[in-house]
Amino acid sequence: MNDVEKIIKTVKISSGSRDAVTTALASVIQEVTLSIHVNGKPLANIACAGIHLKELAAGFLRSEKIIARSTDIEDIGIRENIANVTLKDKKYLPDLSVKNIASSGARGKSHLHLLQPLKSDADFTVKTGLALKLMDELLNGSVVHNQTGGTHCSALAVGKKIAALREDIGRHNTIDMLGGYALLEKINLRKAMILTTGRISSEIVYKIWNMGIPVIISHSAPTANAVALSRRANILLIGYVRHGSMNIYSHERQVII
Repeated sequence: MNDVEKIIKTVKISSGSRDAVTTALASVIQEVTLSIHVNGKPLANIACAGIHLKELAAGFLRSEKIIARSTDIEDIGIRENIANVTLKDKKYLPDLSVKNIASSGARGKSHLHLLQPLKSDADFTVKTGLALKLMDELLNGSVVHNQTGGTHCSALAVGKKIAALREDIGRHNTIDMLGGYALLEKINLRKAMILTTGRISSEIVYKIWNMGIPVIISHSAPTANAVALSRRANILLIGYVRHGSMNIYSHERQVII
């Protein structure tokens, strides 16, 4: 059984129309709680779909500024939806209060004052055709969403190709998963891009800024705070990518035909 088969459940439902109500079967996505323990102490409970848990744990710790690089981690063990993370710094102990994070729960930004605007790379541009192509690949690759309609999907693109695609019940989780993937695989993110199906909030921009990724491309629209933060972070923000067009909300000079 692969990951997709593991997290999709079939339930009996009633299907209604103007003319009748009938019984039917529907595919829905499971929801589980990932408990993250650091150096033996509980840190957070995250509602998620239950896949890519090692990446989610690593990405969450990076977002929370608990780790900065893969070498900070000695081991990540996953057992029964518990991520036991051992850091090389054995003296680190999480706060006594455990964070309970819903699937749509915003988190982060407590370290915003520590971040510096990303350094511009003069030769790094994004072609409109590439943005449209990658968004099509993201939407077509959203296997779980296409079956259930119950997930968000995000992807990490390096160069002209998608390097990793992650789906989850929480859009924040998909970004953390990609952050964890990049961290564990030691990927250079200086010219990487994040693509996502979800609305871009300031928390999403913060996470991507913290990862050092200079481009965000979304199928949906950003909030006003997200636009302001992307301009402050020196991040190219492209949104509402659909039907062959897009809106460019910040650093438009990086976009070429």
